[in-house]
Amino acid sequence: MGIEIERKFLLDNQTWRDQVHSVSHIRQGYFVAAQALTQGLAKASVRVRIENGAAELNIKAVGLGIERAEYAYLIPMSDAISMLQELCSGVLEKRRHRVRVAGFCFEIDEFLGENAGLLVAEIELLDADAVFPRPDWLGREVSDCPRYYNVQLIDYPYCRWSTAERAGAREC
Repeated sequence: MGIEIERKFLLDNQTWRDQVHSVSHIRQGYFVAAQALTQGLAKASVRVRIENGAAELNIKAVGLGIERAEYAYLIPMSDAISMLQELCSGVLEKRRHRVRVAGFCFEIDEFLGENAGLLVAEIELLDADAVFPRPDWLGREVSDCPRYYNVQLIDYPYCRWSTAERAGAREC
């Protein structure tokens, strides 16, 4: 078992784009709907993801915050394609931009489709209290806001958010 320590942020500006060192396209879907997770009917999200010609099955403990148990397994591409088509209630697509700042890797997800226009930066840390750089483009932290979780974006995509939700003015 691994523990994922991940923090999520909105972006204040686009200056990060000049610092991108790699980009990948991601397609992913979930076997457990967001509603089952929020109602306590499931203890984990189960995701299949295709990225850079590799396929992965991922199981992540339910919970808000930056620290959760996580399991990840490589699976055959044909299985992943079949799972996305037949077992997932929706598929989320995004471009992941990687930006290095002072030895830390920020992953900036630029969502596509119904979530187009949404940008979220993530950083994985070794310790929940780790000190990390705060570049000028890094905005408000949304690690505790379920609306920004990928599994939620399938059921309640960005295109359906109110103006207040898009501005981050409405509480999570």
